[in-house]
Amino acid sequence: MKKHYTKKRTGISYTLRGDYYLPDLLPAEKEREIGIWGMRYHNYIKKYRKVLYTNLLTAGVLNEHLAEVDARAQTMESMLIKRITEQEGISEALKEQDQMEWVRRMNNIRNRVEEIIIDEIMK
Repeated sequence: MKKHYTKKRTGISYTLRGDYYLPDLLPAEKEREIGIWGMRYHNYIKKYRKVLYTNLLTAGVLNEHLAEVDARAQTMESMLIKRITEQEGISEALKEQDQMEWVRRMNNIRNRVEEIIIDEIMK
């Protein structure tokens, strides 16, 4: 049984899904890996920016856009964490001396960086 076929008269292609052939209405989208920031952004635009979400989805570029946002956010996150830890003097020496203090300060930095990324990239 064929999984894909195209009607010659209309030019519409169909794909077998279960027992039914359904029309391929949306363009095929290239699969890309999306991390936590891409998923957060997906939830945000789906809930609060429905027009943008619908436009990206129907154009077939939603997954690509989410992957780009995720990559930008991850780059920004690592850069900010590195910069802030250097500015505040958090080092491996502190980690060896007082692990709980190091964890507390690193968690504080991660929370601040998360807020910065949400303000800069997500909105």
